[in-house]
Amino acid sequence: MGPTRIPVESAELLAFDGVSFAVDSDREILHGVSLSVAPAAVTVLAGPSGAGKSTLLRLGNRLEVPSAGNVRFRGQDSAVIDPRELRRRVGMVFQKPVPFAGSVRTNLKVGAPQASEEELGRSLQRVGLEGSLLDRVADDLSGGEAQRMCIARTLLTQPEVILMDEPTSALDHENRLGIEHLAKELAQEGIGILWVSHDLAQVRRVADHALVLIDGRNASDEETAAYLEQGMSGEEQ
Repeated sequence: MGPTRIPVESAELLAFDGVSFAVDSDREILHGVSLSVAPAAVTVLAGPSGAGKSTLLRLGNRLEVPSAGNVRFRGQDSAVIDPRELRRRVGMVFQKPVPFAGSVRTNLKVGAPQASEEELGRSLQRVGLEGSLLDRVADDLSGGEAQRMCIARTLLTQPEVILMDEPTSALDHENRLGIEHLAKELAQEGIGILWVSHDLAQVRRVADHALVLIDGRNASDEETAAYLEQGMSGEEQ
């Protein structure tokens, strides 16, 4: 039997239903978390450090597997989807850019081995980089350039959802704002973005929807309101 195909006609993007995750029998990191990712929007998952945000993101494209509950992509349990296909449709951008050895072209080819030069150049332009960077050694890129290249590499797989795990935490203020603007543009193109952040000023700037995790569980409405009100004085961080 071949890999299970993802039904494209389903209106649902990514949903976590009562998801728990345990490292072992004595340490449960997530406790029955439920949330969904809307198309054409930036959904920010906020909360203090250690709340389980990054772990939840890794469950989104089966880098980890829930110990209870399930993750659905377009209405289908991700457990029955070929992980390679799922990761093409649900891309991941990590906290720190992860360039591979070689040129920018080589890095982009990892995402789309058959892509033409024109397609590679367009992918860079889409994230605000010049096509002339294709011949640059990836390790020579600045932090902001490397993160944009990694996003371009993800976009070449034509994802419908992008999971972003604090993608600006290692960047300076200008590059942070640039990646935030890029995420908003991608959402306007119809992609669903799930963005992890504990920077409340950033939440204010990028979120179409904001959800909060506290101690590995969904925060209550009161807890969510109280958490999001912290540090929201209008000063950008």
